[in-house]
Amino acid sequence: MKHYTQVVKAKAIAKLLPPNNMSISAVAKETGISDQTLYNWRNQKRKKGLVVPVNIKESSSWSSADKFSVVIETSNMNIAQLSEYCRQKGIYPEQVAQWKEACLNANEGEKKPSKAEKKRAAKELQRVKRLERELIRKDKALAEAAALLLLQKKVQEIWGGDEED
Repeated sequence: MKHYTQVVKAKAIAKLLPPNNMSISAVAKETGISDQTLYNWRNQKRKKGLVVPVNIKESSSWSSADKFSVVIETSNMNIAQLSEYCRQKGIYPEQVAQWKEACLNANEGEKKPSKAEKKRAAKELQRVKRLERELIRKDKALAEAAALLLLQKKVQEIWGGDEED
């Protein structure tokens, strides 16, 4: 029975992949397997590294992880192998080239700060430290003033001092 289930699962997953590219609802109607079961099977395959996009007909809607997987899978392929792979997946070699370029340039935004930026950051750090010291000084002065007012009130309560001072 276990073998039969594996065969049914493999056939259903195969219908979701190229060249069939059937939707989950169409496979569910054809095989009698519930939509949720097919979604679970597809997600299991994706977790194992198989590229099973959500909507294989529109590769532009593939996730970054799917595109990255394709780039990795095709990195050592020659043109003929790449073409065959692309036919099986329902994508174009040009798309794979674009995805590879995007992967290679993914960290371009992370550049080293220039000397001027470093200098500006150092000045800002000095300014922050100066402001923090000033804030601490003012907090201490405020605490001292509050303590003096409290002492003055206690002295007046004890000795009943005049209000003229």
